[in-house]
Amino acid sequence: MAWATRFLAAVCFFAVGVVFAPDALLGARSGSGGGTATAAKVAHLLCFATSWGAALWATFIGGIIMFKNLPRHQFGNLQGKMFPAYFTLISVCAAVSVAAFSYLHPWKTASTVERYQLGFLLSALGFDLSNLLVFTPMTIEMMKKRHKIERDMSIGEEVGWSKNVQVAKKNPTLAAMNKKFGMIHGLSSLANIMAFGSLAMHSWLLPEKLPAVMIPSTHL
Repeated sequence: MAWATRFLAAVCFFAVGVVFAPDALLGARSGSGGGTATAAKVAHLLCFATSWGAALWATFIGGIIMFKNLPRHQFGNLQGKMFPAYFTLISVCAAVSVAAFSYLHPWKTASTVERYQLGFLLSALGFDLSNLLVFTPMTIEMMKKRHKIERDMSIGEEVGWSKNVQVAKKNPTLAAMNKKFGMIHGLSSLANIMAFGSLAMHSWLLPEKLPAVMIPSTHL
């Protein structure tokens, strides 16, 4: 994932540059119908939709289904492989959305609503990066340590938490590890929910733009 990290860093630096100097990096806007402006709109919409859909699936659908049907260690190992890719994807999408939105709505001329919307996109990017670079690596490392303790106790191949809870009541080491893992995993989940919430707030802007591209009912 080293190449992905370098690519993400480049995209994020580019996005920050567009926020502060959009015309210097992408050229002056020649109007709403210009080719660059159209490309920025398409990039923003596609990246927003991708990050929104990926977050919705991973947070509320895919993860829950896997947890309820896979042995716990298998589920954890799978998540350990998926989450870095997931957070890389949505971080790149958030960075592109920030850059595109900043180009279309420069801070100096943006309305109050547009500045709030840019703030929501920046918040989503910040929370995604915190998960990718801080919380997810810590969570995976803590998970591996707990898996080792559980394997020594011959648990972890069952579905759900029942055996872990029972053994932890009698084993202080496992109980302490559960507490540490729960704290780090909780911070990761909170950052993920906050990023999702920021995207949800940004989504309120999009319906205002839809009438301009919708086909009138008389043409149907």
